[in-house]
Amino acid sequence: MRIYGVTGWKNAGKTGLMERLVAEITSRGFSVSTVKHAHHSVDVDQPGTDSHRHRVAGASEVLLASGRRIALMQELRGAPEPPLAELLARLSPVDLVLVEGFKREDHPKIEAYRAAAGNALMAPENGTIRAVASDTALDLDRPVFDLNDTVGVTDFILKEVGL
Repeated sequence: MRIYGVTGWKNAGKTGLMERLVAEITSRGFSVSTVKHAHHSVDVDQPGTDSHRHRVAGASEVLLASGRRIALMQELRGAPEPPLAELLARLSPVDLVLVEGFKREDHPKIEAYRAAAGNALMAPENGTIRAVASDTALDLDRPVFDLNDTVGVTDFILKEVGL
């Protein structure tokens, strides 16, 4: 599978860019999956549900299945977070996997950047960042797109991955 990342600091516009990219790329007929890294303890399951009760009781994995979707929850229970490669191996084959976060991994990425967020650009120090999507003009040694230029960013990513 082809992989491309969207990275950036908090409030840089990563999730909005990801959402627009998924919509644009799938509208062109390609299949897309996403992987999102969360730095905090995330829980998609709600207290009181049967599946939550199973996890609290000690289940290592809970597979929740319905006619519309399947969700597999795995408890690490103190084990280290799996590396990105291991997470990607769990996905069904698609044309492109978009990865949000995982800024230190070695896959190619585009950096989302908002000047108002007040953070330094990652791109000058990170060679895996191939372009920047920004809300302000930047003078860089790689392409800079307007943060809202979804078509331009999509064209760039698809060319980069050979689609």
